[in-house]
Amino acid sequence: MPTPTSLAAELRLPTNALDYAIMAIYFAVVLGIGFAARRSVRTSLDFFLSGRSLPAWITGLAFISANLAATEILGMAANSAQYGAYTVHWYWIGAIPAMVFLGLVMMPFYYGSKVRSVPEFLLLRFDKWAHLLSSALFAFAAVLIAGVNLYALAIVVEALLGWPQWVAIVVAGFFVLAYITLGGLSSAIYNEVLQFFVILAALIPLTVLGLKKVGGWDGLTDSLTRSHGADFVTAWGGTGIGDANPLGANWLTIVLGLGFVLSFGYWTTNFAEVQRALSAKNLSAAQRTPLIAAFPKIFIVFLVMIPGLVVAVLVPRIGRPGSDLQYNDAIPYLMQELLPNGVLGIAVTGLLAAFMAGMAANVSSFNTVFTNDIWARYVVRGREDAYYVRFGRLITAIGVMASIGTAFLASSFSNIMAYLQTLFSFFNVPMFVVFVVGMFWKRASVKSGFWGLLAGTVTAMVNYFVLYKQGVIGIPSDQGANFVSAIAGFVAGAVVMVAVSLFTAPKPADQLQGLVYGTVSPGMQEPPAAGDDAWYRRPALLGWGAVILAAACYIPFSFSL
Repeated sequence: MPTPTSLAAELRLPTNALDYAIMAIYFAVVLGIGFAARRSVRTSLDFFLSGRSLPAWITGLAFISANLAATEILGMAANSAQYGAYTVHWYWIGAIPAMVFLGLVMMPFYYGSKVRSVPEFLLLRFDKWAHLLSSALFAFAAVLIAGVNLYALAIVVEALLGWPQWVAIVVAGFFVLAYITLGGLSSAIYNEVLQFFVILAALIPLTVLGLKKVGGWDGLTDSLTRSHGADFVTAWGGTGIGDANPLGANWLTIVLGLGFVLSFGYWTTNFAEVQRALSAKNLSAAQRTPLIAAFPKIFIVFLVMIPGLVVAVLVPRIGRPGSDLQYNDAIPYLMQELLPNGVLGIAVTGLLAAFMAGMAANVSSFNTVFTNDIWARYVVRGREDAYYVRFGRLITAIGVMASIGTAFLASSFSNIMAYLQTLFSFFNVPMFVVFVVGMFWKRASVKSGFWGLLAGTVTAMVNYFVLYKQGVIGIPSDQGANFVSAIAGFVAGAVVMVAVSLFTAPKPADQLQGLVYGTVSPGMQEPPAAGDDAWYRRPALLGWGAVILAAACYIPFSFSL
């Protein structure tokens, strides 16, 4: 039975009045942004998609900040303490290629079709059943993932600051609810830009001081090689098929399970991310949103991986039987050991900002999908626009309350990132296979979308809960099981879509314009704005630049350091 997700009681931080003052200033600014953004909310498009008016650099930073939740910070540091340098795979192969694919290939379809959400695209490409199922699955997943952030926030604040869990939940939930309800997506996005810089201000000192503590990079790698073996500090060491390694996965499951299925499933269909690009002011800005985000994503891995590796040196038995510290304790442990007051306040504020960014991204995408794709289309249709803005604010409050209810589902996982990857294999991967088959195969029939989505979801769940958890198949770790579940869900969804398409009628060709690769719609032929011919505004150059840079980063990690 996995150890519950909790932080060691002895990790209480020596915070003082200066640290609390820094946190208070941050929360005041957050609410101020919410009140300022409220003035721009006049229509449902303003509330749910910022009126499609934001510049690319704003949406790009919000895109990466929405992903850089504290569950990622704690989870990837935990990954590094547990698995070592294998963590780089989640960034350089598990994120960058998919982010580039989203910007260059999929955003013209999303933005050009003028959809308000990812499930709405499935309505245009397939039918209402695929749309309704995808909307329900996404809304459910968004609440679960928001609950992960809220639960993780509560246990961190309780351990570090001594606040009771219910106080931390109420305070964080109130602030997220307040600024999203006030200013809608604009408030969430502008706060995410602020949160991005606050998070960096927390992680950079922790990384620098951690490296200094263990004798720099050479001291870190030498210590880890002695205590954990040479494979612990390489990206591909020990990943041959049949070889044993801490990750419990081989190069094939890493490349296919993480690098293709899980990665593309998350980055191209997760509306919590895509929503930021859909709020951009034009197609060029929408395409550049994930591409701009790709560049900081390449380097953020060092800010979350190095602290985990440092803790693996300082506490060699972390996460093992008899140790007082679990893998999720890596970041809080370093905060306690290394940071002076003032800097400690910034670090705690950065951690709180990261939790709120992750929760806000999922809550804002939840209210959009539930309002537009479920309520307005199937429950209460044809009402005035102001009604849906009011309902959007109401469902935001309900979403926050539901997140509190789902928060404790994460307690059975000692590694938060393993839990999130499990959710992605259940919900994002099946949606991705429906998208990719429907977008690249004109013959995919109207009915195939629903059955492919259902088959992929059920297969991934059966593989994880029945075959893996019941010991029918032997997989060394939860992460390895997630990779296999993702591959199984993808294959099952694709096979079922092809089979159903062969026996049912395809959609008429005239209804596929702008929805299938090789066809265009008027929105995809939008003329470039003045000045958009500059090199840094060309999506293709940005995309290929990110891929080449990520590939170059792999080189030193491909060998023993």
